[in-house]
Amino acid sequence: MSAGGVMTTTGGSAQPVSGGAAPGGRASGGRASGGGFPPIAGGAGGSANGGSASGGLAGGGKSGGAAGAPSTPALDCSAIPAIPTDGTDHCGSNTQGKAGGQAWSLWSNSVSSSACIRTFDAPAFTARWSNNNDFLARVGLEFGNNGKPYEEYGTLKADFAFTKMGSAGDYSYIGIYGWTTDPCVEWYIVDDRYGSFPFNAYMATEKGTTSAIDGEVYKLFQNRTNGSGGSRCDGVSQWDQYWSIRQKARQCGTITISEHFKAWEAAGLPMGGLLEAKILVESGGGTGQIDFPYAKVTAQ
Repeated sequence: MSAGGVMTTTGGSAQPVSGGAAPGGRASGGRASGGGFPPIAGGAGGSANGGSASGGLAGGGKSGGAAGAPSTPALDCSAIPAIPTDGTDHCGSNTQGKAGGQAWSLWSNSVSSSACIRTFDAPAFTARWSNNNDFLARVGLEFGNNGKPYEEYGTLKADFAFTKMGSAGDYSYIGIYGWTTDPCVEWYIVDDRYGSFPFNAYMATEKGTTSAIDGEVYKLFQNRTNGSGGSRCDGVSQWDQYWSIRQKARQCGTITISEHFKAWEAAGLPMGGLLEAKILVESGGGTGQIDFPYAKVTAQ
């Protein structure tokens, strides 16, 4: 089991960086349609399946604090384009950059050509791995090292669609990932994984269950860890992990990220200054590939 990790932090604005440099690093393991793209389906919620985008807790933890969310248009999963044919491969153990209006990061604890992310001029990516004990590829928004409270960035959401192949070893997470500082928190929103689903965060404490966010309930978990290689927060060697785990897996839709932050806070899990919010695949071994023909995080 491993958790936490080394992040190469760089200076930057506290504003969302659209395609700005993304710190690399090791993340935790632990065992009504508009024109243009993306196509948007009508209705409240933010899920490709419709449903309410309200947060809050249905049981456990503290109540309140994450009541109704604004209506979030949902990604139309029937109109996703094919993965682009041209792209740039990035392979190695710790690298980052920008492409398609998003910041991207790749991290692996194996220094080899078997850990790769392919980026495109469009908001899309693919990732592949082979026998990496821990592998992460992520694409989204980078807020620099002095992030502000998430409320100051407006509504954060992610639109995504993917197909997965192969295997991912002992653990895997597909969803949204990020860090906050003061308090130092490494957080996950998990919408799918390799293997059985749903699942409970390994060795974590359940903190409650949300009411429907983007059409489905999520279970909340918290864990305290010292990782195996440090945190992204300067001078912090032990930190919290928060988990929000969807109870029905999906491979396409909209995640209203801000509603998960509200749900965590309602459960007594405070959020600090937001450092990043990125669409993630993490694998703890195996040999596999994942293709995201659409992957975009926005702050509005």
